[in-house]
Amino acid sequence: MRDFTLHSYETLLQALKEAGYRFLTFEQYCEAKPSAESRVVVMRHDVDLKPDNSVRTAEIEQRLGIAASYFFRIVPASNQPQAIRAIAAMGHEIGYHYEDLSLAKGDIKQAYRLFEEHLAYFRQFYPVRTICMHGVPTSEYDGRDLWKSYDYRRAGVIGEPYFDVNFDETLYLTDTGRRWDGYKVSVRDKVPQQQQWIEAGLVFHRTEDICRWLQSRPKKNIMITTHPQRWTNSSAAWLKEWGLQNMKNIVKRILICLRG
Repeated sequence: MRDFTLHSYETLLQALKEAGYRFLTFEQYCEAKPSAESRVVVMRHDVDLKPDNSVRTAEIEQRLGIAASYFFRIVPASNQPQAIRAIAAMGHEIGYHYEDLSLAKGDIKQAYRLFEEHLAYFRQFYPVRTICMHGVPTSEYDGRDLWKSYDYRRAGVIGEPYFDVNFDETLYLTDTGRRWDGYKVSVRDKVPQQQQWIEAGLVFHRTEDICRWLQSRPKKNIMITTHPQRWTNSSAAWLKEWGLQNMKNIVKRILICLRG
């Protein structure tokens, strides 16, 4: 069975529902501050490319009565107003997937000016209150370093996952690398607590592995990050994404080695 199809994504959502999980948007998570064993899950989608794919996952979630969080980049490959409006109209949260420090080539002041400008842009579509760093693996700049000089809360932002989620208590799963155990080829989409969850045996390769684990009805809170451009029922698109991601993973491994 092929993984990373819309069919396997819907199977994952159904498994979460059957395990008794309550779905929260990231905005709702930040407001509720759920306890460690609340059994809540945040479906976070980083819309790096192909926003029409995100519309497809949003439609599945809407049909299942689930509200998720979609973080859009400012670049044209992600920033497609028609897709943003469609996803917001389905009741999903829209957030800003920022990469302003890379866009400003490391100029902190310019980066923050861009951040404010881009945040205001996305607020045309949704009252954006959450943001999330876009890793830009080929960039020497880590977008999160912007917050060493500025405070995003002053811009009306209530949450950034890498700062405002306690990953000691919340299991973080991401399809980075087009696999659920892609932390070895992830330049920035990882959390310091990853080793803790590895030692606990909570490492999964395929979506079906997660679904099988969910049958035990775990009580841990979860944040699941997907990149919807990877999820498709089209055989041609699936093969293309598979090939491209394998090449990207090789490049990422080299970058990780070069950066020590």
